[in-house]
Amino acid sequence: MKILLKVSIVFIALSFFYFFKPVNKSSQNFLSLSEAEKIEKNIYNDFKKEIIVTRSGEMEDRVIELKDKKIKFDIKHFGEQGEDGWSLFISLHGGGGTTESENNRLWNRHKTLYELEDGILFTPRSPSNTWNMWFQSHVDTFFNRIIQNMIAFHNVDPNKIYIMGRSAGGDGIYQVAPRMADRFAAAAMSAGHPNDSSPLGLRNTAFTIHMGENDSLYNRNDMAVKWGNDLRKLNEEDPEGYRYYIKIYKNKGHWMDNLEASALDWMSDFIRNPYPSKVVWKQGNVLHKRFYWLRNEDPSFGDLIECNIDDQIITVLSSSSSKITIQLNDDLVDMDREITVNYLGRQLFKGFVYRDIDIIERSIREYGDPKSVYYGEIRLTLDS
Repeated sequence: MKILLKVSIVFIALSFFYFFKPVNKSSQNFLSLSEAEKIEKNIYNDFKKEIIVTRSGEMEDRVIELKDKKIKFDIKHFGEQGEDGWSLFISLHGGGGTTESENNRLWNRHKTLYELEDGILFTPRSPSNTWNMWFQSHVDTFFNRIIQNMIAFHNVDPNKIYIMGRSAGGDGIYQVAPRMADRFAAAAMSAGHPNDSSPLGLRNTAFTIHMGENDSLYNRNDMAVKWGNDLRKLNEEDPEGYRYYIKIYKNKGHWMDNLEASALDWMSDFIRNPYPSKVVWKQGNVLHKRFYWLRNEDPSFGDLIECNIDDQIITVLSSSSSKITIQLNDDLVDMDREITVNYLGRQLFKGFVYRDIDIIERSIREYGDPKSVYYGEIRLTLDS
């Protein structure tokens, strides 16, 4: 009788756990930290082997083709690689709405403009010859591919990737750097125009602007000053974010006699933090579903989400999207302890978030970045 009673109690306890356990998981893969770390390493190593086999041709030929677009590129190594791998500088040429031959000439000239003390200089040829050649939607896809390849083939340190561009390339930096800020340690814009872009997404990515004071076509000079003022205000309101440097060159026009090369040293001082405690995500005109530790499966232009993490407490400060996902790992929180999510003074979630092999694999295959990997997630529905 006593044995039967004990069995019944155990059965009830197990049933309670089964029916009322936390639901923020996508499979039955409940992993310890050591198991998750081992799985992460194995999945990335398999991914790396896969792309070395399938993409070796495009790296040897120096041309990547995706759908109906292709991007040629030049690679130069300078000095020595760092302890964690090479620094990578992606440099975008000018030109734009002109002939293919003229854009080829500007690309070939651009290859020779800058030298590094240590690092890899990656100079791509734009996939198109249009005025907006460096910020159309396919450009983001190419940059993701380039970053994946350079990490796998050239041992690039994912936390030391920098992007810069001048003229039409500068137009692209204004757009791409904020919407892909989680991929870069710093960005440098020279002689470009921001069009409809916003600096809000640059909270965790250093940004520098270099402009000739007489570069007045399309009000480039005035817009550089405006962006400088915007970044200054953002930094004053949030001193731990929005690191910036603005340089307006006196008596210089669109061509600055290569003085913008000083941006290379400035950028080199920064190292990406892939897991910042605060994220500000503003959707640009090319939509993204992932940004640092946030996800939005149904993004719209102009969506703005702000969140921070303090110990085990996640706070959604604001969100124009009604459904968002918080991605987590043990660099952000202790996943062996309860986690709380608050929004507008209300508790949306309190419980455990399980480490999940499916989320680890998705994370790696999306970015191909071994230093930006998540183990679990919390899906939230926000209401006013």
